[in-house]
Amino acid sequence: MEHDRTGRGLAALSVLPALAVAGWLLAGLPLLLLGRFQPLPATLLGVPVAALLCWAGTRRVPAITPAGRWRAAGVAAVAVSSGVFNAVMHGEQVIVRRDPATYAQYAVWIARHGSLPITSQAEAFGGPDPSLAFDSMGFYPADGQVVPQFMPGAPLLFAIGHWLGAPFVLPAVLGALAVLTLAGLVGRLAGGRWMVTAAFAFAVSLPVLYTSRTTFSEIPSMILLFGGLSLAHDALTGPARPTWRGGLLAGLVLGLAVLVRVDGLRDVLPVLAFAGLLVAMRRSGRPEGAAGPGLLLGLAAGAGAGLLAAYVLARPYLKYLSGSLDPLLLICGAVLALTAVGTAAAPLLARLRPPRWAPAAGAWLVVLVMAALYARPWFQTVRRDPQRPEDVMTAGFIANAQRINRLPVDGTRLYFEDSLHWVAWYVGLPVVVLATVGAAVLVRRLLRDGEPFPWLLPLAVVGWTTVTTLLRPEITPDHPWAARRLVPIVIPGLILLAVRGLAWLLQTRPGVARWGAPLGVLLVLAPPVVTSIGTAFTPVERGEAAAVSALCARLPRDASVLIAERVTADRFTQVVRGTCGLPTAQVRRPHGDTAPEDEVRRLAARVRAAGRVPVVLAATAGQVRPYGEPAQVMALSTRQDERSLVKPPDGTWSLRVDVWMTVAR
Repeated sequence: MEHDRTGRGLAALSVLPALAVAGWLLAGLPLLLLGRFQPLPATLLGVPVAALLCWAGTRRVPAITPAGRWRAAGVAAVAVSSGVFNAVMHGEQVIVRRDPATYAQYAVWIARHGSLPITSQAEAFGGPDPSLAFDSMGFYPADGQVVPQFMPGAPLLFAIGHWLGAPFVLPAVLGALAVLTLAGLVGRLAGGRWMVTAAFAFAVSLPVLYTSRTTFSEIPSMILLFGGLSLAHDALTGPARPTWRGGLLAGLVLGLAVLVRVDGLRDVLPVLAFAGLLVAMRRSGRPEGAAGPGLLLGLAAGAGAGLLAAYVLARPYLKYLSGSLDPLLLICGAVLALTAVGTAAAPLLARLRPPRWAPAAGAWLVVLVMAALYARPWFQTVRRDPQRPEDVMTAGFIANAQRINRLPVDGTRLYFEDSLHWVAWYVGLPVVVLATVGAAVLVRRLLRDGEPFPWLLPLAVVGWTTVTTLLRPEITPDHPWAARRLVPIVIPGLILLAVRGLAWLLQTRPGVARWGAPLGVLLVLAPPVVTSIGTAFTPVERGEAAAVSALCARLPRDASVLIAERVTADRFTQVVRGTCGLPTAQVRRPHGDTAPEDEVRRLAARVRAAGRVPVVLAATAGQVRPYGEPAQVMALSTRQDERSLVKPPDGTWSLRVDVWMTVAR
């Protein structure tokens, strides 16, 4: 009885993060759309909605077995240790160089203003002018205003940290909750004895450490996806008869992953097909089918909220992604059509039986796909000829990284063929092999017996997203940066399958269980520890928050800031506007990296005519001296991520950021 209570408590605890996140997002999105996302209304609405979802999702959960106090304590210890360690080693990426700072500045703006788009405040510069640009890296122009690049889900969460005065702690808290979420799904599907092993392997893997220390969207996405899979499992196997309500909650949580990352639309495609299967099973009288309509409705509501937010708040971002998003939408339409046809034809399809060779063929197909992905570098080199300006910039970035890494210079290379090797760097080759074994065994059993049915949806989500992600990671391939692409599903999914594969091997070879279990655990845990040790104790971009605060303090309160140089404009336009609270624009540069002096002087005169103080920022004293006496307002020396292309990162690089200002005469 005590073990049952502990098992149920642990099962409930492991879905609370996803339910709480979903509740906050459901409350925060309409407030943001209405321009009322402020602390009081968000708290008054968000806390009750989150509490309601938590209550509804944990009323009747199946116990994780075997559980016990020691296993529960072990999972809690890993999660808490992860949160504390990453909070201590947190990064401070607030100067816009890559995505985390974009998310951070997005969160700063909505935490302070509660609305989008970001106002350009053109009147502070004497009105709109062809030489003024209010957009910058990560922030797009839209009808005279500015919109952030990404989906609003993660910033809605990160805004909580700003309200509480601890903006760099919240990512670590979310990372700890992600550890707990994975442990819950592992306990449900592979058994309670493997929860601590899986939680530890996940927590110490470098990509998880990396994305738990600063404002990335991958960890919130992982919480929703794996928490939603646990809720779907509970809806199908809980102590109560499956009902549409359980499916509704699971679908809603899974669908809201689209609100966090637009890639979530791809990740939840198998859920759509699975919901159709459940509806078909309902027609044939199977009890599991009762959850089907709810799962479909919840998925539509959650994903619909994400698509609405994308259309209203991030339309330029969708246009930028059109090359990959349009085919994805076509695939979604095809899956929806096939699901509808399959559901309608369910009575006919139910009479069909797979051929006797199908189970073995399915298992071997899993092995062959993984082997082909691993062997891919030996027969393919992935390249992209730059077409768009963004592609040209990426090619230049890769070429520069190749020079630093002492590799042949070819900026068209994307290194996507190495993607499964990336996974092996971070979780170890034993996990990849064990996950392949686990997936092959599960596919064989599902095709042969239709069991274990609770594995069908997690296996479909993990398998589909892993293969599609590894085929086209679609990310700049330097590490640890590219490792973030593996966090939402690939790494936790392979760890889940690996412990299932290890459990199967030990069950089928009982004679080796005594020494095989500790050896298997060691093979799962040691490689990620070895890879992570080189960077785990080195926080990156520390000092940026203090440096930005000092910069803001040096700027006159009635300033209108003109940024006359490219790098400073990319990095600081939104920082000065959002964090310092001052009207900011960059001066367009028709030729080169520095704005024409006559244009800067003309715009400064317009600022004075508007009754404000014209301030010019640039990267060097010489770039601001033509307009007045230069003063250095930032001289930051810190550490940044390594940019490794063909091996796992094992250190950090130095980073210097200088900003000079003058009050224009």
